[in-house]
Amino acid sequence: MPNIKKFVVRCRGIILYNNKLLVVRHPSDVSYAALPGGHLEWGEDIKDCLRREIIEELGVEPKIGRLLYVNSFVNQEDVHSVEFFFEVTNGIDYEECEKRARTHAHELAEISWASPADNVQIRPEQLARDFKEGSILSTAVRYIS
Repeated sequence: MPNIKKFVVRCRGIILYNNKLLVVRHPSDVSYAALPGGHLEWGEDIKDCLRREIIEELGVEPKIGRLLYVNSFVNQEDVHSVEFFFEVTNGIDYEECEKRARTHAHELAEISWASPADNVQIRPEQLARDFKEGSILSTAVRYIS
């Protein structure tokens, strides 16, 4: 039986506070960190998706700012993912979010703050490099492939 190819759209938040980036690890693979967010539901606006996912996973209402990155990749299971990364401007509100009531806490194995000097593998790699270089926030939307 041939592989069924499909598309997945995700929305993720870039949450910064005190020069640190909020990252999460998923139970399916804790070898790398990702940014919080998740899958777009049918008919859902991308900013509404990000808002819903952040509230579910982190228990905090995000203040969504600018679109900063668009990432496109195909994984080994023939899933083509497109991810939208938005700035979340109220980073201070997430300082101890792991202690909040979260309806989808089971979707995360870990929530932590990474500094540019930390040796944390963050995906996508280009976003991680930009964070380490201090250029994660930009006036231009950057495309990663």
